Amino acid sequence: MANLALQLYTLRDLLEKDFAGTLRKVADIGYQAVELHTYGGLTPVQLRNLLDDLGLQAVSAHVALTRIESELGNVLEEAKTIGFQYIVVPWLPPERRQTKEDYEKLIATLARAGDEVAQAGLQLVYHNHDFEFTKFDGEFMLDTLFAKTDAERVQAELDLYWIHRAGEDPVAYINKYAGRLDLLHMKDASAADGSFAEVGQGVLDWDKIIAAAKDAGVKWYIVEQDVCKTDALACIQTSFAFLQHRV
Repeated sequence: MANLALQLYTLRDLLEKDFAGTLRKVADIGYQAVELHTYGGLTPVQLRNLLDDLGLQAVSAHVALTRIESELGNVLEEAKTIGFQYIVVPWLPPERRQTKEDYEKLIATLARAGDEVAQAGLQLVYHNHDFEFTKFDGEFMLDTLFAKTDAERVQAELDLYWIHRAGEDPVAYINKYAGRLDLLHMKDASAADGSFAEVGQGVLDWDKIIAAAKDAGVKWYIVEQDVCKTDALACIQTSFAFLQHRV
């Protein structure tokens, strides 16, 4: 499925033990694309060769904000070598999200980096958790962030689990950021305790989500499960089986 990818953070423990072997198992399940969070100790050239050998495409990569601030040129070169189009800001450390001013600094950083990334022919993206649903001046900071950045320079990678966890409607957010949403994190929530679940095994309404995502122009549906209660490879296989004929 060329439009179905896996965020490799889901398999971080297995990747630490056997990076190449774990990627091969991802390909064996049927995934044809991945979103990186590490290069597994490989050089960009080595990683590109490994992915090519396995028939995997790197669509995007989660890149620490500090790297984007301090060595964006290196990140852009890595992206071109490995072949990923989207550079995703995945996380805002707690000390950098305490005040409205913290978010204003983030917005300024994203605006500057978004210009440079676009000039390189690539796309900067911001990935949410639930903490961006803090309100300042009556508005969620996630919405302020996107309102104050150029839609062509800073895209959204909406994480459906975290939107749900924040008490908001994932479908409404997909509709809200239609056209700015090439990447969508597919992640479910357990009915029992709200914890992470395999896609299709929890409480999110996937028929409505997928219909909205198609209307919104989503290009890549990216499976992620932050914590797997059972075998992680079995979890990603369950999610793949649920999504492969739906997206």
